[in-house]
Formats: sequence, structure tokens, C-alpha cells
Amino acid sequence: MTSGGETGPLPLHSVSVAGVVVRDDGRVLAIRRADNGTWEPPGGVLELTEALEDGVRREVFEETGIRVGVERLTGVYKNVSRGIVALVFRCRPEGGAERLSDESTAVGWLTPSEASGRMAEVYAVRVLDALRDDDVPAVRAHDGRHLLAGSRRTRARDQETPV
Repeated sequence: MTSGGETGPLPLHSVSVAGVVVRDDGRVLAIRRADNGTWEPPGGVLELTEALEDGVRREVFEETGIRVGVERLTGVYKNVSRGIVALVFRCRPEGGAERLSDESTAVGWLTPSEASGRMAEVYAVRVLDALRDDDVPAVRAHDGRHLLAGSRRTRARDQETPV
């Protein structure tokens, strides 16, 4: 498929899922990635035949050893430089024990403040969006490092406010 007079196929996007796992004490589960050393909520690429919630449960368990229940979608985030659309879900822990994986060099339960301090802006905002009480998911775009101008958090009653 082409558009606007282009002669080749349009670039494709990949879809990833991530879980912001929140304990009763308000701490959130995070990993330090083995490939780049950054702190993030656990997640990864959704498999082709996999349901969204199943992908979140699988990715969180594979990277952390924690089994989760998926509560709700809290945000959709597009990395415009890499063509990745990430769907982020708020989750609750349901068992398991923290462990490292090939993809993580540390697993920890961070306060929201610690998560904001350790994570890059594009990951910290995912945690903060998931901790909000409203049920309207955020829709944001970023370049891999920073949120883009015009990226918004949609609020109840169709009001939008800039980030």
C-alpha cells in the first residue's frame, strides 16, 4: 500500500505491551534493562496471535518473576523515531517472587518518586499515568527520549490538557 505518490510500502509499526504493577503500598515494579541499563516498567513486543492482556502477563512474568492481574489500559505511547506503539496497563501483583532474567539486571519495587527519578521521561510518565484514578487512557507521542509537544493526557468528559 502506498500513499501520496510514494512508490514503496509504508513503514510498519510494532506493538509492545507493558505493565505498571502497583502494590497495596503504592510501590511500582520496575526493571533495570540488561541491554541499556535504563529503568522501565516491564514489557516487550506483543506476539502476533497473543491477546493484549496475555502479552502483559507473559512479559511481566518473564522479566520479573511476578504474576499479575491486568486491571485496565492506562496509556498508548508512540515512539515516532522507532515506529513502536506501546500499550501500557495498570496491573496488580498476584504471586511469584522477584527474580532476574536475561532482560533485567535488577528488579525492584519503587515509590512513584523513585520511579520518576530513575526512569527516562518517556517511561516515568507511563508510571504516573497508570497511577491516576481516572479511567481515561493517556495518548502520547515521543521521540524515544522526550515527550513531543502536543502530547496529551485525555481526561474524563473529553477535556484535554497539554503535558
